[in-house]
Amino acid sequence: MFTAKRVGDPRDYIAGETGDWEVIIGLEVHAQVSSNSKLFSGAATEYGAAPNTQVSLVDAGMPGMLPVINEFCVEQAVRTGLGLNAKINLFSRFDRKNYFYVDLPQGYQISQFEFPIVGEGEIEVLPIDKDGNTLEPVVVGIERLHLEQDAGKSVHDLSPDETYVDLNRSGVCLMEIVSKPDMRSPEEASAYVEKLRGIVRALGTCDGDMEKGNLRADVNVSVRKPGGELGTRCEIKNVNSMRFIRQAINYEARRHIEIIEAGGTIDQETRLFDSVKGETRTMRSKEDAHDYRYFPDPDLLPLKLEQSFVDGIKATLPELPDAIKARFMADYNLSEYDARILTADKGKSDFFETLAKGREAKTAANWMMGDLFGALNKAGTELEDSPVSADALGGLIDRITDNTISGKIAKDVFEKMFAGGGDADTIIERDGLKQVTDTGAIEVMVQKVIDANPDQAAAAKENPKLVGFFVGQVMKASQGKANPQAVNQILKAKLGL
Repeated sequence: MFTAKRVGDPRDYIAGETGDWEVIIGLEVHAQVSSNSKLFSGAATEYGAAPNTQVSLVDAGMPGMLPVINEFCVEQAVRTGLGLNAKINLFSRFDRKNYFYVDLPQGYQISQFEFPIVGEGEIEVLPIDKDGNTLEPVVVGIERLHLEQDAGKSVHDLSPDETYVDLNRSGVCLMEIVSKPDMRSPEEASAYVEKLRGIVRALGTCDGDMEKGNLRADVNVSVRKPGGELGTRCEIKNVNSMRFIRQAINYEARRHIEIIEAGGTIDQETRLFDSVKGETRTMRSKEDAHDYRYFPDPDLLPLKLEQSFVDGIKATLPELPDAIKARFMADYNLSEYDARILTADKGKSDFFETLAKGREAKTAANWMMGDLFGALNKAGTELEDSPVSADALGGLIDRITDNTISGKIAKDVFEKMFAGGGDADTIIERDGLKQVTDTGAIEVMVQKVIDANPDQAAAAKENPKLVGFFVGQVMKASQGKANPQAVNQILKAKLGL
């Protein structure tokens, strides 16, 4: 892994054979608009439908079929632009991007070239290094956001010598969000995509599901000597996870450095990332804008918005991740790190607010980020599919707070809850896990342990730290059910501490 150096920042450049190098990163993120129908047709957009069952005559490129703009998709683009602190262009235009591919039946893609619907904006990101440390905030500029239709899908693995085409995605509305080349490390790039995903999820404009391809990134990478001219960039297409983004940038930057230091030159090209091998490979030479022969789409009038239309959307914007994070820090007294993790997306922040209601916030945060996130990660499950709901986890925390069970027993109860064993109260009652709070019963256990260890009991008067040994023995004898506070108090009294 490597990080990039900024003015006044102690981070290092990439070390090469001939000295230090700086990596320059820009991202083009394709976010599928959350909409029930496509950008220019009424065909459905449901994920997982049988091949070619959600295709209109427009999507199939049939002669004489005219596109009709989906107003809701326009609203979603404006909403996203506002969430990115970007300029909303009241005038925009659709263009034809001409190229041939088997899953592009029209022979062109309707996109926006010279006049996008959203102009410049910016977002602030907080990268995390490989050791989990939060780095200095970085402001990443947004160059533009434009609307375009997706292509279909070529399926190559159903036959050894045939390619099948599924047009269900053809015409699905995409927002292409183009960043400025402001990122200097893999950590900054993945933090940017994560922040972007949190924003579109909060806005409800894209579900951000990278596994389904609903949010994916084209990663542009080049290298240069610090302060020198920009190098030739290569574009890595359709990278669909934060980890893969970091791996692809690492590999590609080092590939550039090795070629240049060996006396070679970088070819401008489009590449693919092989997640199994952890390396990029050539896909095709990189096209320039003139190669696509852009021209205004003759079937679509320019898009002209009223300022009142934009203002109406702005008035309905929900609370965004940065505002939620600030509120969590103020209202719940959470650290910046905890608040950032818990507001990474709307699902997490909603879960936490339910969990923390009427409970100690730090305890709720610790259980959510530690035990719950750890179990979900191990199971390969997302939070929205968690077998333990916020209310159920809150019920477990309540049983610790009211001394029904100890914190140690609670860990075991949580594992059973996650495995589908029921709620906390059911498991505690069924398995006889209630904490022993009867001081008389605890005194008997304490005395037995003292009597069994007279030498340690005598030494404890000179070395009070030995009380920990006795606490452990009593907890072991009680199978973890004795109230730890009561055990400590009774031990200290009997040992004369």
